[in-house]
Amino acid sequence: MTISLADVPGMVGQELSISDWMTVDQTMINLFADATHDHQFIHVDPDRAAMEGPFGGTIAHGFLTLSLLPAMTFNGLPNIREQTITLNYGFDRVRFLLPVKTGSRVRGRFLLLNGRFRGASILMTTYQVTVELEHESKPALTANWITMVQFNPKDRPKDI
Repeated sequence: MTISLADVPGMVGQELSISDWMTVDQTMINLFADATHDHQFIHVDPDRAAMEGPFGGTIAHGFLTLSLLPAMTFNGLPNIREQTITLNYGFDRVRFLLPVKTGSRVRGRFLLLNGRFRGASILMTTYQVTVELEHESKPALTANWITMVQFNPKDRPKDI
């Protein structure tokens, strides 16, 4: 779906997307461990995690779960017609509520909390994001995600 900059203020308070389910497998977890140098056994050693860990097996890194959010946006969040690029500005209130066990399926929900113009060529958006676990009532993660949508100033709506 493609929307206009002028559409964004009217979408505040709406859930804009629910992503497809993604499987978090041991290969993904191991690659993340290699990239971040976080090889704690509860992530990368299934046998030891099953015997000594509190979750009955390996779990994804919390930051891996957080890092899946951009991929979750690609199949659902609307594109803004006038955007030249979208940049990650950061997160507020990140909470890891349940572990993502290896083999679990997760998906993201995106509710637009705020969309405000900053300067002549930037739209700041804040999404309430929730990463859901299949077959669980409690989410794995919640956060407020702030992004900056850059656009050509000549494309800014006149009435906003």
